[in-house]
Amino acid sequence: MVAKVRLCANVFPAKPQPTPAAKRHAGSVAKVNCSRVPSSIALLAGAAAIAMTVSACGSDTQSAASTSSSTATEDAFDLPATDMAPVASPCPSAAPESSGAPEWTLSGATGSIAVTGSTDAAAPVVDVEGPFSVTETQVQTLKEGDGPVVPETATVSVCYMGVNGRDGNVFDSSYQSGSPVDFPLDGVIPGFQKAITGQKVGSTVAVAMTSADGYAEGQPAAGIQKGDTLIFAIKILEAAN
Repeated sequence: MVAKVRLCANVFPAKPQPTPAAKRHAGSVAKVNCSRVPSSIALLAGAAAIAMTVSACGSDTQSAASTSSSTATEDAFDLPATDMAPVASPCPSAAPESSGAPEWTLSGATGSIAVTGSTDAAAPVVDVEGPFSVTETQVQTLKEGDGPVVPETATVSVCYMGVNGRDGNVFDSSYQSGSPVDFPLDGVIPGFQKAITGQKVGSTVAVAMTSADGYAEGQPAAGIQKGDTLIFAIKILEAAN
């Protein structure tokens, strides 16, 4: 069975709560609803109201003058429209334009996986030929970043996607919402710690973790059973001590 994974539902592996830093990142999400009225439109509305008041209270001559003044005011504030480029999401949800060769392939004790990390414009891809399982947690740097090395005590901001090796289903992802998640490395499952500690900020990383390094007793709410091997594709955005 081959499962091609691109999107997911949100169920975070160690249930961390988003911190203020995560909220800060959320401001750069691509889906932005802007309800502000452009200043040029507001000014035009004010000019029209003034013209109507003067017309009602003055003579025909005053009305003509006010109309001329209003027209001049509108012309003065009739600014050309500008194109605003959409704000890029730190955790893009779009699928890659082309599949290409995977950045990591791994044959497990059973099954195999092929992983391609996320880019600035596309989410990661995890293909599972299952059931996939490993007897030892394995970490792969897909693309090395140029930031500082992440210490084991750091609080990090990441985008991630988690896939169950047993059935190829995505059980958790921050790429769906487009918002990264912040958490201390000492507050998540061991497999996540092993994947991120020692990596450089800016890196994309993949990890195939044993059940012991994930959820040894399972996580029914996320569809994870006891003994399931988990795969995560991760992008490290920030790290702080």
